[in-house]
This record gives sequence, C-alpha cells and structure tokens, in this order.
Amino acid sequence: MPATKDGSRRNRAASRQARPFTLWREVLTAYAAPALTAGTAGVVTGQRDLAVAACTSIAGTSAVVAFLVGAWLRRGGRPRPWATAMPRVVLTVALVIAAAGTAALLGWFAASWLPAHTALPAVPWLERLRIDLPLSAVLATTIVTLRWRATTTPSPA
Repeated sequence: MPATKDGSRRNRAASRQARPFTLWREVLTAYAAPALTAGTAGVVTGQRDLAVAACTSIAGTSAVVAFLVGAWLRRGGRPRPWATAMPRVVLTVALVIAAAGTAALLGWFAASWLPAHTALPAVPWLERLRIDLPLSAVLATTIVTLRWRATTTPSPA
C-alpha cells in the first residue's frame, strides 16, 4: 500500500507542474486581467474614467510590460543562467524596481513635461498615468517573473 501512496503522490506532483512559459499567453492574460477587474470596478462604482483607463493605460501598460519582461527573460528561448540561479524573490524585486522606475518616469513625462513643452493640453487622463503606469508595471512584472521562474529549473552550480 505505501508504494501505491508514493506513486500517487508523484502523479499528483507531476500533474501540478506549471504549464510551459508561453509569451503570447502571458501578454494576453496581462491585458485581460486588469482590463476586466479595473473595468468592472469602474462600471460598478460609476467611475467612467476608470472604466476607460482599464482598457487603455492600465491594461495596455500591463501587456507591454509583460511582453518586454517576458521576452527579456526568455532571450530567444534560452533562459539567462544568472536569472535562473538567482533567488526568485531577488530576481522579482530587481525587475519590479527597474520596470516601476521606468514606468514612473514615463508617467511623469506624459503628465508633466508634455503639457508644459508641447501643444498637448493638460487633461485629467494624463494625470492618471502617474499612478496607472507604475502600478501596472509592478503587477505585470511580478506575475510574469514568477510565472517564468516557475517553469525554469535552476542552473547547476
């Protein structure tokens, strides 16, 4: 009986293994999840600007960041050896800081610099970018990095 028990444990463990990392699936999920959740919240609470931002700046940023981070991590299908050897949390935090910093700079640029230096007027949706872009980048980077690491094995030392 114990042999059967061990065999069934191995079968359950094998069936729980993560699906292979597929970039298009990650990008699609990165767009759909925030679009549906933030869009629903915008509709339910009557915030039309949130409902619109859900499908544009929030979901769009998530999809772009998921594509960029996922493509960088995959690097042509071969994982970077140092990224697979690095602890999962450290890798995730490093990539989140880089993505959030870049997105925050882009949000600041769009909200502050563009209206001051171009003919583009200061409109409320530009101000949303200061929060939407970094928040979306943090969520997308975290999820894609953790999903990618779940499908890779650490390189031997």
